[in-house]
Amino acid sequence: MTSQTPSDCLFCKIVAGEIPSDRVAESERSIAFRDISPAAPVHVLVVPRRHEPTVGALAAASGDDLTDVFLLAARVAEQEGVSDAHRMIVNTGSGAGQTVFHAHVHVLAGAAFTEGRMV
Repeated sequence: MTSQTPSDCLFCKIVAGEIPSDRVAESERSIAFRDISPAAPVHVLVVPRRHEPTVGALAAASGDDLTDVFLLAARVAEQEGVSDAHRMIVNTGSGAGQTVFHAHVHVLAGAAFTEGRMV
C-alpha cells in the first residue's frame, strides 16, 4: 500500500473541488462522481469526505462515515435506475487493484455480469 496523504490524494482534491468531477450525488459525509475510465455503462465512485486509505480503515475510524458511503451508493443506484441490478466493488490494496488509496466504492451497472467478470 502506498502512503498517500490528504495533500497528495486525488480523491481528497476532488472532494475539495480542486479537481473537477462529474458529481452525481453527495451527502454531508460522502460524494459520488462518474469514473473517468468507466468499466461499465454506469460506473460511479462513492468516496467519503474523510481521508482513510481503505474501507477497512474507514470502518475502524468511523462507522458513521462507512455507513454513509454505502447509503449514498444505494441512492446512486436508485438515481441511475439500476437499483435492481448493480455491483458495489471495493478493492483493498494494490494487489486487489486499488490505485487511489482513499477509501471508495465502485457502483457498476448496465452490463451483464458473471462471477468475477463482465460479459
